[in-house]
Amino acid sequence: METVNYFKIGTIVNTHGIRGELKVKAITDFAEERFAKGATVYRLVDGKYLPEKIAKARMHKGMWLLTFDGVTNINEVEVYKGQELYVSEADRDELADGEYYYSDIVGCTVKDLEGQAIGRVKEIMETGANDVWVVKRPAGPDALIPVIEDVVKDVNVSEQTIVIDVLEGLLD
Repeated sequence: METVNYFKIGTIVNTHGIRGELKVKAITDFAEERFAKGATVYRLVDGKYLPEKIAKARMHKGMWLLTFDGVTNINEVEVYKGQELYVSEADRDELADGEYYYSDIVGCTVKDLEGQAIGRVKEIMETGANDVWVVKRPAGPDALIPVIEDVVKDVNVSEQTIVIDVLEGLLD
């Protein structure tokens, strides 16, 4: 049997209204595509990925509001709170050179131009202008690395390494 990989795209943080709508915090660059009407997402429940077809989706105050096919009542979705949403690997598009999925970046080791390890990417913040990688350092506060050409010099997803130019003040 072939193994299917799944990638986290969001978390159900609450219900919304009484008609089975769910409030979802997205962690994907492709939210419009992932949460589009008719798209399939997967809920992880007891180690199993359960498919859900999206009947309706809309943005509201920075969160996605989703309704799944066949669900019309808040009582049916109360138990979904806190569950993670995933997309299957087969549903992910090929990216252009220089583009990466969040799951490719989180966990990578960040090094300076001399090869000295700075830390590991623990999360990605979207700022509007450019993403910012939050890097957990062995000691001291997390480093905030702007994803811009002047700073990020090389990303090697297969080796899980990122090389950055540590501009003055970047790690202070």
